Amino acid sequence: MNAPTSESKPRVAVVFGGRSSEHAISCVTAGSVLAAIDRETYDVVPIGIAPDGRWVLESGDPERLRIQGADQLPSVDGERAPVALSRSADATDLVVSEPSSPPRTLGEVDVVFPLLHGPWGEDGTIQGMFEMAGVRYVGAGVLASAVSMDKAYMKVVLGAAGLPLMPSITVTAREWAAAPSAVRHRAAELGYPLFAKPARGGSSIGISKIHDESELAQAIEDALLHDPKVLVEVAAEGAREIECGVLERFDGGTDTSVPAEIKITGEHEFYDFAAKYLPEEHTELDVPAHLPDEVAARLRELAAQAFEAVGCEGLARVDFFLHPDGSLVVNEINTMPGFTPLSMFPRMWAATGLDYPDLVDRLIRLALARGTGLR
Repeated sequence: MNAPTSESKPRVAVVFGGRSSEHAISCVTAGSVLAAIDRETYDVVPIGIAPDGRWVLESGDPERLRIQGADQLPSVDGERAPVALSRSADATDLVVSEPSSPPRTLGEVDVVFPLLHGPWGEDGTIQGMFEMAGVRYVGAGVLASAVSMDKAYMKVVLGAAGLPLMPSITVTAREWAAAPSAVRHRAAELGYPLFAKPARGGSSIGISKIHDESELAQAIEDALLHDPKVLVEVAAEGAREIECGVLERFDGGTDTSVPAEIKITGEHEFYDFAAKYLPEEHTELDVPAHLPDEVAARLRELAAQAFEAVGCEGLARVDFFLHPDGSLVVNEINTMPGFTPLSMFPRMWAATGLDYPDLVDRLIRLALARGTGLR
């Protein structure tokens, strides 16, 4: 693919929505990015993926992509004009097809900013499509996306790199149907309380806290509604939830943000969907977190190690549990953290000295500087 010329602005295709249960959150994230991206520097094309998988040319109106309430979540309008990536010998173009009109080309795509959360967007599938199309894109590649999305394999990779993790078991739908008593036995060996979560989910959708064995079956069933693979993990009782942002540097190294802490308030036992996204006072966010200097330094070091362990590119948010004895445990790595107004990732970077528009710009420039193909 040709690099953008000095006479033209790089064309950025902002892709959002998608087929996963995190469709609405992806739309909210896209609204924030579309409002912040510098139109004097970039030619922006908003592309929505409807819940049924249709790609359409969206309006790009940030106001339409905001959460209005628990029952008013934004969604891509699948009835808009269909759009597709079309690969030629030396470029990848955006082609729009409208009823009663011949297909029209919007021009070459210089970089894609995929603001997709969950399966079919954050798990390496769409990244593979971009690789096949020969188009640059923001964020992690195929392998890092897939490993980080699947919490079971993420633990295998991070554990092999020597990073500290919470004990867990993986339960498949087939195993639960065939041998539920064996699953109950394995869960009991972990010890209660536990958490059940979709192995490849996000935004705390489908997660349940399991206080004792009587709640295990329902929690697994709830998680299986979102993913045929479930992670059952020891609850980090009494631990603090700390997050850290990681950004790739142009020289290939990494920068880490100041850590931030999430404090759950009210009736929420953990950082669930409502606490994360609905506009109510469910959480307190300390940015930066109040930590001893040596703990903060160790946490940032572990965040960079997790980023490198999965072969990440661009950006990631690494989540930790800080136990009362001062020990740190990696909870997960998120290769496309939310960019909503309530999201921790941009808040941490703002506290580190990189404001939201500059953060968006850095990610686009990193992607433009990255070649296509094997690297």
